[in-house]
Amino acid sequence: VQLQASGGGLVQAGGSLRLSCVASGLTFSTYVMGWFRQAPGKEREFVAGISRSGNSQYYADSVKGRFTISRDSAKNTLYLQMNSLKPEDTAVYYCVGGPTVITTSMRLSSAYRYWGQGTQVTVSS
Repeated sequence: VQLQASGGGLVQAGGSLRLSCVASGLTFSTYVMGWFRQAPGKEREFVAGISRSGNSQYYADSVKGRFTISRDSAKNTLYLQMNSLKPEDTAVYYCVGGPTVITTSMRLSSAYRYWGQGTQVTVSS
């Protein structure tokens, strides 16, 4: 199984970025997918999660209303559209997937079996 994330970069505050994550080696439609991030000196934190069907999305309070998670099962790809970016969004963003994740555990990093390599997002003030 591989999760290949891309789309990170340097952007000014207020700007936008779209992260993508291409999954291979798994049956994409049977996996709950999500994004976590880790800033320097801080613990890894949940950003967003999406159900197997794509019909349900879950967000951290810090990104709600600014970020949108989506998935395209035809392309085995997960997305994170990030708008109105703030300097505090600066972090390495990780794509994650798990076949047995349930709603109550979606925000826990331990619930996900597979992790991508991470993509750096830097927001300048």
